[in-house]
Amino acid sequence: MKIRTGYAITYETFQPTPMMFLLSVHPSRAGDILTPEVMTFDPPVDAHQYLDAFGNVTTRILAPAGRITVATDFLVHDSGELDPVVPDARQHPVQDLPDEAMRFLLGSRYCDTDKLSNIAWELFGAGPEGWGRVQAVCDFVNRHIKFNYQDADATRSAHDAYTQQRGVCRDYAHLAVAFCRCLNIPARYCTGYLGDIGVPVVPPPDFSAWFEVYLGGAWHTFDARNNRRRIGRIVIARGRDATDVAISTSFATALLLSFDVHTDEVLEEGEAPTPILTAEEAAAVTGKTADRPKTAAVPNKTPETAVVPPKTPEAAVAPVKTPETAVVPTEAATVNTPKATAGLTKVA
Repeated sequence: MKIRTGYAITYETFQPTPMMFLLSVHPSRAGDILTPEVMTFDPPVDAHQYLDAFGNVTTRILAPAGRITVATDFLVHDSGELDPVVPDARQHPVQDLPDEAMRFLLGSRYCDTDKLSNIAWELFGAGPEGWGRVQAVCDFVNRHIKFNYQDADATRSAHDAYTQQRGVCRDYAHLAVAFCRCLNIPARYCTGYLGDIGVPVVPPPDFSAWFEVYLGGAWHTFDARNNRRRIGRIVIARGRDATDVAISTSFATALLLSFDVHTDEVLEEGEAPTPILTAEEAAAVTGKTADRPKTAAVPNKTPETAVVPPKTPEAAVAPVKTPETAVVPTEAATVNTPKATAGLTKVA
């Protein structure tokens, strides 16, 4: 299927303010981009991109004082299939894990494994290993946390989410990631687009958070917030937790004035929209697939390089490799209003 996606986000600054964004589709999905993913700024500013330590595309600008809007709109090809299930994916002994997976066993800013280790083993230590153990974590976290946008908290850790039993999608992901790491399963935090395709529409549209675990020699997607397989998941960034993948960071006050995200199925002539799937059809069980009409396949094509305009929308900027910068996030679609006119403002 084709998915039309993008965003328009407006900030207000009170002085020239350095900002950086993680808003570009992850390079692993670059081959699925059908129309150029052009990030535009109004007013136009100089900008450049680089790849951070996790391989995410990061964009830097110096925002002028006043209002600035960052936006894009583009098409992505997607299989239209539900998240895959590999129930026999086995858990690796720690000594057999690849080097690149090891950092995803460690505690991090929002995944405070030191406070959750005993709890994790008490809850899940007697159950199955591998896929079944991760699914048990998702089942528990999904039941344990009550979702409410009004409960977004930029400082809530995984242990806080466990004790407070409330939060938003990032809190579900943080708690599940922390539990998996406590159980010696490498887990990494993901953010991206997840439209309401095959499920009832639940406003407001937003970016979403989920996580991936390393089992059976590969990374697999899990989603403790929704706890069901979904269609049209488009990853933007991966990291240890929301610290690494916040959608914006400003190095002085940048007030979030408006936030709009869209992720919609695009129908060709004569096509019907993907029907709403029942919980059973979308259940993460062996061999369970949805009996639904297939949409016409869209050929995969090599896209133009995702670009960022320095002064005009047509200018292309090639990403370069540079070290990671650590930052502190807030929740997507929430506003962080600092007291001073200088400092760090994060939206994640």
